[in-house]
Amino acid sequence: MFLTLGKQQNVAVDTTEDAGFFTPEKLKQYNAVVFLNTTGDVLDSVQQIAFQNYIHNGGGYVGIHSATDTEYDWPWYNKLVGAYFDSHPAPQHAHYDVIDKNFPATKNLPDTMNRFEEIYNFKSLQKDILTFLIKVDETSYTGGNMNNFHPNTWYHKFDGGRAFYTEFGHHDETYSDPVFQQIVWKGLEWAMKK
Repeated sequence: MFLTLGKQQNVAVDTTEDAGFFTPEKLKQYNAVVFLNTTGDVLDSVQQIAFQNYIHNGGGYVGIHSATDTEYDWPWYNKLVGAYFDSHPAPQHAHYDVIDKNFPATKNLPDTMNRFEEIYNFKSLQKDILTFLIKVDETSYTGGNMNNFHPNTWYHKFDGGRAFYTEFGHHDETYSDPVFQQIVWKGLEWAMKK
């Protein structure tokens, strides 16, 4: 998806699963870094410092789906991504409410959407520093535990840079969906701004 959208938008896109790429010299080539379904500890302490400095110097970050299931022992990352994964029920259909249309990623979305997804319950949600864009209606599915304020997509400026996250993105077919592509690409464009 990113390679295709990058070509369409005339934006250079690189992909890697090599954490050794997280050096000051390599990171400074990019306006934003995407954590696409990362899980667990992906960066060592030296790479973490390089990434923190990258954000501090105006770099952007986009987290997709299990990016919140990443780096549980790194408090700075919790603030960057905005929350940590806690649990999820079986994938199912649910209603989603678009609660902020003043952001490019949600500007042209309908007020409500019905989508099939693996829906995360979150812990360590950084409510005081995030701007929420989409939330899931916990009455529309089984297994929510966030007391009916259950955010799904958010953004914020953080530590000199910009961070955008969406919980959508578990299933392969999602990545060919124009609505998902709009959410992620517009979030990425915002994160890339210096």
